[in-house]
Amino acid sequence: MAKAGYAASRRLLDAGRISHDPAAGTAALETLTSPVISTTCTRVPGMRFPGPRVQALLAACCALALRPAGFTSRDLRHILAPQPGRAPEDMTGGQISCDLRRLRARQIIARIPHSRSCQVTPGGLSTALFFTRLIRRVIIPGLAQAARTSPPPGKPTAPGRPRLPGSHRRPRRPGLTRHPSTIRNQGPVTPGISRNTQPKLTRPVKSLRGRYSNLL
Repeated sequence: MAKAGYAASRRLLDAGRISHDPAAGTAALETLTSPVISTTCTRVPGMRFPGPRVQALLAACCALALRPAGFTSRDLRHILAPQPGRAPEDMTGGQISCDLRRLRARQIIARIPHSRSCQVTPGGLSTALFFTRLIRRVIIPGLAQAARTSPPPGKPTAPGRPRLPGSHRRPRRPGLTRHPSTIRNQGPVTPGISRNTQPKLTRPVKSLRGRYSNLL
């Protein structure tokens, strides 16, 4: 029984064993996203991989890795500038130098000896490919699926459109005022008396003098 139990425990441990070290992955992520102090005691800012600037920089590294002779800062500028919709002339030399410094501090690129050109390292190419594919194939589709299933913020979940307070009441239209010149055949208007009773008051009264004279 002890022998069978030992064999079962070994099979369970072999099935639960993973092929990578989580501590190494955590250290690599911390190195990429956190600031780094270079050998010259210079603080190099971190790279937030979900940011559009970092994504454009990693995508440029994937394209520049196909050049066996390396690339210069001018080559990086011409590939990096069109991705955010900018012209190569809009990017200054300081911005390109800062990007190259960040890539060299994380060993994504390395300077070719006795030359001003740089070359993408094998580990840097794997890192660039992993983070660019992670954003475009996993994080963005996953967030789109999560946003589709959840209700939009600020809208009621019950069917029907809620009625605002006082929306069932229609505002009264102000009374139309007619100019006195537009009133015809209605006689003079007496203040304080309705127009409907106005013709009755202005109707001429027949005299009864003729009737009494005929009787006499």
